Formats: sequence, structure tokens, C-alpha cells
Amino acid sequence: MNFRDMQLSITLLTLFSIHVVDEGYALNPSCSCIRFTSSHGKTRGTFSSPDYPHPYPHSRCLLYTFLAQPHQIVEITFTEFDIYKEHLECTRGDYIKVYWEVQGPGPPGAINERSAWAKELCGSRADIPPSLYSPGPAMVLEFHAGVKQNNATGFLGTYSFIDKRLFETEGVRIQGTACDYQFSRSGNRPAHGRLYSPRYPSNYPNNVRCSYHFHARPKDRVKLVFEEISLQKGDVSCLRRADIIKVFDGNDTEGPTIAMLCNELTGYEVLSTGPYLLLQFTANSASPGQGFAATFHFQPPPDSTAADSDRLLKLSFGKAFESLGPEVSATTSSCHQEFNSDGSKHGTLTSPHYPLAYPSNTHCHYEFFGRGKERVRLIFQDFILYKPPDGSTDCTNVDSLQAFISVDGRLENVASFCGVNLPKPVMSNGPKLMMEFRGTQSSRQARGFKISYSFVENFGITTGRQLKEFPCAFVYNSSEAHNGTIASPNSPGAYPRDTECSYFFHGGQTEKVHLHFTHFDVEGVSPCEAVSASDYVEFSNYITEDSRYGRYCGQQKEFHVESERNFFKVTFRSNDRLDGTGFKAIYQFLEVSDEYQAPISDLGSSVIHSYLCLVLTTIISAYYHLCN
Repeated sequence: MNFRDMQLSITLLTLFSIHVVDEGYALNPSCSCIRFTSSHGKTRGTFSSPDYPHPYPHSRCLLYTFLAQPHQIVEITFTEFDIYKEHLECTRGDYIKVYWEVQGPGPPGAINERSAWAKELCGSRADIPPSLYSPGPAMVLEFHAGVKQNNATGFLGTYSFIDKRLFETEGVRIQGTACDYQFSRSGNRPAHGRLYSPRYPSNYPNNVRCSYHFHARPKDRVKLVFEEISLQKGDVSCLRRADIIKVFDGNDTEGPTIAMLCNELTGYEVLSTGPYLLLQFTANSASPGQGFAATFHFQPPPDSTAADSDRLLKLSFGKAFESLGPEVSATTSSCHQEFNSDGSKHGTLTSPHYPLAYPSNTHCHYEFFGRGKERVRLIFQDFILYKPPDGSTDCTNVDSLQAFISVDGRLENVASFCGVNLPKPVMSNGPKLMMEFRGTQSSRQARGFKISYSFVENFGITTGRQLKEFPCAFVYNSSEAHNGTIASPNSPGAYPRDTECSYFFHGGQTEKVHLHFTHFDVEGVSPCEAVSASDYVEFSNYITEDSRYGRYCGQQKEFHVESERNFFKVTFRSNDRLDGTGFKAIYQFLEVSDEYQAPISDLGSSVIHSYLCLVLTTIISAYYHLCN
């Protein structure tokens, strides 16, 4: 052991022996210390609780100390984890406390009596992060087993000392700032690179705001791909998050907001409309997450020449394109088409030879490339494919048209259409969409399809006034209209994935808001939480959460929701899993003293019937008997 290692050991053992009364910062003086260091060239190894895999003994305390080189950080991964959970917050009984606040005077890795723990761990493997990373060259785990007997088996883990220079942002830090960077495509600077939140892959600090400024050449665009975002767990609306990523389409916050990102997400992509892009990361919560890792690319507008289309498809959709089958052959290459919003914001797409029958063995790819906050929307005008005589409704191994989007960096089939039923509209979850048409059979009746496509920024929502401060937000003022309708994105088709939309209602001083939902199909299971991977709709009398209203999901019959004041907010949020056809609702601003009266002329016969049922009876069971 060299002198430096000996000095660190003496310092740590001395500090660990100090008894501190303050429970929030105390290190147990009876703890035994186990030390792992990279000083002798060992960069990885394993560790475990006493007696693992048998139950660990009670009334024990161990300190696992990991010391890396100054240019390294510590990575801890628990492959097995079973710590008896006596308290919800893991502060009593059995627990592991994670210490990594090693900044300040003294040798690297030294923890003093005022060092606060960063995390508390207990429970099962599902209750803890996949990996732990230190912000500096040291990490200490305090394993405490209480007096209560139990059969928990403890933990088995691996540690690694990794070079922290692997996580350096490849931009120029702006002088006088802590975490603002400039990225420009000039001189010999590369056309791509990486960027990270502060301290990544360790937790970012709280009370921080970082700005990442991107400046491409005049005709170039800026593309960001968020490989990983881990701010907070859960599926809470980004409007209620203290830690948030906002991406602006321009060189300052006055530009339109392309994306608002929070919670946890992978493989999310944004593309600017011009040469400027601004990413702003704000963290104000008391429980920081891991942050984000992203790549940036300065790229020219897509080349629309047919000869280059296969290259662009692979470039845009990655290796997943290869799983779609062989390249389009020379005999069918005319049906491989690209649609770029630079060329036109809308147009028409048809199958080969339409309105005549498409030839047999047809295989086509149709690619759509938007920019900024644009989404690709397809509306079917005609659709007749060859239908097998057996009348099967399964689109497997029959003539079909399939829609693909990018989810977590991979292509995912979100819709398959076959037969003769006219499909509902389709919308992408970002600026890209791909359609694949396979027409193996042919007949005179199978004339194919005709589709109207458009690159939209309003998510297919045609009512209200859209706000540029949010990716998808609409305002409804009683001064402009006392009643109207709202709908989910892409209604009446399936709503897009990874989408959050807000609807803000502003009435007069003596008004309230009444909503009558005539259609509701939002994928999820009550109580519509993240644990069940549910999409949801929620309501609030405030910009923040309102405990009066629970979340709504699933398939609901017609129902009413009413505000208590002149402001009302509706939030719709979808994840990257399954989807539904969303919702439709009628809104009306009412005087507080007024009773709600249905706008009969706007409802249609089915809704009128529902209101007649309500008038005839106030007993719920009778209502369902009459209406069903």
C-alpha cells in the first residue's frame, strides 16, 4: 500500500468512527469497513451482504467504501437485492444509505461527519435504480441490518471504476456559466457529438439551469436524439414537474417549443426547422434524477432523389429497417416514395396503378419526414385491398398496409390495415413515419388505396387557440366562444404515443366550465397509474394538481365534469405502449348560478337519447337499463 492509500484509509476509518447525534447525517460508529480501490489496477469486482445468499444477520452495520482514481467515477450495479423494508422511506430498520458528497477540503474520497447520504435503498430489485454512479472518485454504502428478525437474503452487486471523461459534453462551455454550452458547425468542428446533464451519469444537482445553444450552417438543421432521460419516476404531467427539459425551435426561448420532456424516456428525437436550436434543462426538485444523455447532429435537409432513398431510410430508421425484408426491386422502385415537409405540407398518396388494380407481388415503402413540432397525419380516402375468400380479419400473410414509428430507437408497427374497411386517420409520434405496402395477390376489385397526407403542428386539434409555449396546448376563452368541442389528438383515429396535450379554459369572473364527454377510449386500467402503463386524462381547477379529480382512463360511457371556478385545465397524456381512439367532449361556460342545459342541436340522436334517459330517472341502475 502506498502512502496516499494509507492516508486515505486512516482518514476514512477515523471519520467513520465519529459518533454524530444528528440522525440525518450520522455514520454508525460500530460499522465495520470494507474497502475497494482501483489503485492496484483492478477496475471491477463483486461484493455482497454477509452470508449471501443466505439471510443476513441482524444488528449489523457494514461500510462498503469504493475509491477510484481522480479521473474515474464509481459504478455500482446490484444483480440481486432483497433488503427487508420496514419503513416506506427506508430510513429505519434495514437499509442501505449511499454517500457520495465528497467535495470539499481533505483527501479525495474522504467523508466527514456532516456528509449527507444521497439515496436510501431497501425492498426488492424493482425498488432501486438499475445502477448507481458517483459524481466523483468515491462512493460509500452503509448497510444497516436492524434488530428485527427476517428472512431477507441481502444483496449481490458489481462495482466498476470508469473514466468520467466518457461523459463530457462535446461543446464549448460559455465563459462565466456553470453549465451553458455552445455547439456550432464552423471551421473544423464536427457535425455531430454528445451532450449530457451536469454530473451525468450520476444525479444532477438541484437548483440548476443549463442552456445548450446549437448553431448550424444556414441550410442545415439540428437533430437531437435523447438516448436516455431519467428525471423523475412516474408519469406526471410535465406542467407539474420541477425538473424539465424544454427544446425551442430557434436561438432563444421566444421560439416555438418543440418538446417538453420529463419523467423517464428513451430514444426521443427532435429536429429543428432551421439552423438554430435551444435546449434548456431546469432542475428545482428536492430529489434529482440521473439526467439525460443525448447526441446532436448538424445535418442538411433530406435529399429527395429516388436514388438516395434507401440510404435515407436506413439513416433515419436505423437497423430496424433491415428487418422489413429485402430492398425494393428495380421493377417496383417507382412505388418507393419520400414525402418531405420542405417540399409540401400536404398531398396525396396512392397505391401503384390506382384507381386500377395494383400488380401482384407489389412491395412499397413510403417515408415521411417532418421537422420541428410537426407530426405526420394520414387520412384515408379510399381503401380496397385483396381479401381472401375465407373472410379472415387478421392482416397477417395477406395484402396489407402497415404503419411504423420510432419507439425507444426501434421501429414499431402501430397499425396494420387490410380488407376493404376504410381505416381511421393515423398520426406519428414525432416528425417521422413510414408505411409499408405488401400486395401479394391482385384482382380487378383490389384497386388499392388513396391517402391524403399532411404535416401538422396542431396535432389534428382544430378548435381553440394553440399556444406556442407548449408542444401541444390549446386555450378556450369564454370571451371568444361560450361553447364548443374539444377532442384528443388525431381524433377520430388513434391518438399518437408519447404525447401530452393540455386544454386551458378561461371563463369570466362569475363563470364555471362544464364538460360533457360523448366518447372516451383511453388505454389504461383504473386507477390509471404508471404501474399499469396507463394513458390518462385528468382535470384540475388549478395549473397544478387538483386532488378532487382522479385520473380517467379505459372505455367510459358518457359522463360530465364541472369546474369549481372560472379556470379549468384538462390534461391528456399517452405513453409509448398501446393506444385508443381518445375522447370527444362538448364544453360550455355557465354562470355559477345556472344549471347545465345540453346543447341539443349539437349532440346528435345518440346523445339526445342519453339526455332523455337522465331526465326520466335519477336512479343509476334505471339509467343503465334505459340507455343500454
